[in-house]
Amino acid sequence: MVGVRVLMVAPPGAGKGTQGAVIAEHFHVRRIAIGDLLRRHVAEGTELGRAVQRHLERGDLVPDEVVLELLRQGLTEAKRDGGGYVLDGIPRTMSQARAAYRVARSLEMTADVALHLAADDEELMRRLLQRAEIEHRPDDTEAVIRQRLKLYREVTEPVLTFYARRGILLTVDAVRPVEVVSRDVLTALEARAG
Repeated sequence: MVGVRVLMVAPPGAGKGTQGAVIAEHFHVRRIAIGDLLRRHVAEGTELGRAVQRHLERGDLVPDEVVLELLRQGLTEAKRDGGGYVLDGIPRTMSQARAAYRVARSLEMTADVALHLAADDEELMRRLLQRAEIEHRPDDTEAVIRQRLKLYREVTEPVLTFYARRGILLTVDAVRPVEVVSRDVLTALEARAG
């Protein structure tokens, strides 16, 4: 049986990482977190890591060709492992959404659900500044967070229409306790997979 294929679309701080891990564990599928992969390359000082470090520090988007190559690798591994996945970190733009769809289609790995975690900017800023204190991430300064949220609202949010037209958009209110959001997400995904 092919596992569930979920694409996460949410602003920074909405809980993509947390909910992605919950979904991956619940459905026993691979979690493909583009941001984690990029940060690992930066931490390891790889050629790719050095190339994207400047983008991450400014809160800018990483070039599409880099992100799409990581996507292709992740989907290929997910296909080998049974076909299910939770994808976090792409698309960030309409061109990425179209390109990611082409990559997924070429591998016969298109998403079943585009999960949108909805949250307001005030709550997101609070969460991200709190995370910055705990994790000491260089991309979680107030100025960078404001830039990332602005980019999300202007560039990424319009992608939701693309998924709504495909009939796979599922929106969940993420400004509630984590356990409540997780329960609602899993219940909705179970119903769609059923």
